[in-house]
Order: sequence, then C-alpha cells, then structure tokens
Amino acid sequence: MSRHNTRTDKTCLNCRHVVQDRFCPNCGQENIESRKTFYELFVHFFEDLTHYENAFWRTIRNLLLKPASLTIEYLSGKRLSYLAPVRLYIFISFVTFFLISVIPDVRLDDSNSKQNDTNSPRLSKTTIYKKELENSQEISLMIDKPSSRKDETTQSTSVDQDKKNKEYQDLFQFGYKSMQEVDSIQKYGSTEDRLDSFEYWLVKKAFEVTSKSSTEEIIEKFKESFARNFPKTIFLYMPIFAFFLWLFQSKKRWYYFDHGIFTLHYFSFLLLIGLSIFLCRKLFSLFSSNYLLDTIENIFDFAAIIWMFYYFFPAHHRFYGESRLVSALKSIALFIINVIIIMMLQIFFAIYTFLNIH
Repeated sequence: MSRHNTRTDKTCLNCRHVVQDRFCPNCGQENIESRKTFYELFVHFFEDLTHYENAFWRTIRNLLLKPASLTIEYLSGKRLSYLAPVRLYIFISFVTFFLISVIPDVRLDDSNSKQNDTNSPRLSKTTIYKKELENSQEISLMIDKPSSRKDETTQSTSVDQDKKNKEYQDLFQFGYKSMQEVDSIQKYGSTEDRLDSFEYWLVKKAFEVTSKSSTEEIIEKFKESFARNFPKTIFLYMPIFAFFLWLFQSKKRWYYFDHGIFTLHYFSFLLLIGLSIFLCRKLFSLFSSNYLLDTIENIFDFAAIIWMFYYFFPAHHRFYGESRLVSALKSIALFIINVIIIMMLQIFFAIYTFLNIH
C-alpha cells in the first residue's frame, strides 16, 4: 500500500470519474497528490523498483528452470506476479543485442599472457629467472637452426591459407574461373551448360563482388550481416513458429493467441540462454587460457546448449498436456520443420548480403 496522501478532491485526475475510495473504480488510478517531495519521490521509486525486481527475477527463474510454467500461469489468469510476455521478450532482446554490440573481444593472447606473467610483481625472482632461462634456450635453438623449421612453418601456413582462399573463391564464383569463361559458355556452350538470365546475372554479380573485395572482407561482411539481421529474423519468425504450433494442435481447444504466448516465452528463453553463453565466454576471456578455466567454460557451454535444445520437449509436453509419445513425435516434427525454415532464411540473408556488398 502506498504511503502518499490521498487527495481531498474526489475527482480522478486521469478520467474525471468520481472516486469514493483510494483507487478510481473506472480506470484504477490511485487518487493521491501528484506533486511530491524528494523523499516521497525516492520512496515511490524504491517501491516500484523492488516490485519490478521481484517480478523480474521470479519470471527469469521460472523461464529458465520450469519449461512452460510461465505460459500456463499467464493463460490461467495469474499475470501480476510475472512480467508480461511481450515486455519480457522486448527487454531480453534489447539487453542481448545491446551487450553483444558493445562488449569487445578481449581474449588474451598466449604471447601477451606469457609476457605479463614475466613482468608481474606477484612472481618470485626464481620463477622469473626460470622463464628467462627458458627463453634464452629457445633463442639459442633458433640460432642453431634458423631458417629450415621457420621457413617450413611459414611456407606450410601460406599454402594452407592460399588453399582456403581458393576454396572460398570457387564457392563465391560458383566454380567458374573468369567471366570470360561464362560468356564463352553462354555463346558456344550446349543448351544444358548455358545459364538462364537470372543465373547469369547472379554469376556476373558474384565476379563483380570478388573483384572488389577480398575473401576475408567478404567473410567479415557476412558475419556483420548475420549479427545485424539475426534480431529481425527471430522477430519475424515468431508468428511462423506459432502458426506451426497451431497446425499441430486442436483448433477447438487452442487459440492462435495461446500458441503466440508460448512462442514469446520460448524465444525469450532462447535469447536468454544465448546471452548467458556470450557473457560466460566474455568473462573467461578476461583471464589467460589454462586447462581448468577452459574445462569449466566448455562444460558450461555444453550444458547450456543441451538445455537449449532439450527445453522445447518438456515445455511442449507440459503446456499441451498430451502423452509423452505423442508430444515427443510432434516436438521432433516441429523441431525439424523450424530448423529447415530458419536455415533457408539464413541462406536468403546470406545471398542478399553477398549481392549488396560494394
């Protein structure tokens, strides 16, 4: 209950309805003084923040650990104890993509970590002496065998890189060596080998792109496009995901609205797990690589990914209340269908990005 003073005027400031008690019977607004002291403003802010945090953390806990419980509670009418599905999804998606865009990659290199370890004041003089001795031994070995091993390593790395670039170039150019070859096939080739107008335009565009951008630049632009378009893909795909749920369930028992709420909660869970994996990796990147930290990071990633894929099956079973066998068969079918469609959407965005590279 709010501690603010009730207005003596019984006319609601929001809808002008007559207020008999503390709350307006027409719109629900509390009939209290609108002008507050700093203390009252601080108390009001603290009360709202505490209430929001309680609802928020309760919602997050149930979302992560109790599949479909939020959807069941929301559709049963228990809505004040949790964040609304749309608000929850918007909040999580905003935080997820904001943090991904602003947090840099700070992974420490092995060379830097070794140098920092040598210069660190926490190391004893004996440890520093051992490191310097090891470094001097490595230098002496390099002096004894200066060129052969280094040249072999450099040459092998260069060959591997050239091979990889050649594979990417063949992929981007659809296997053709030059545009002259394509024109020659179009002019003198058989009917089966010739390209139609759209295919010819696509290949020509591919050669224009590869002539202006290197393989590394094209791949980097693909990554940037994926990060930029992924929120749009997820947001646009939610109605399609709910539509497939609607197709697989009884039309008399379930409304499309019910499937939409389930979809909002499920996609909020996916975004939250993705954010957790991202933050975990960024946290471990602050430390130099070692076996223990790498093992903990791999275990967390593995557990999070397994839970991400498994989560849909118990959520589907608990929400729709079908037998485990029927629910499992439907879940597998839905999983396969949605993975195929999402892959097709990603391929479409990849082609669109490739064709718009300047």
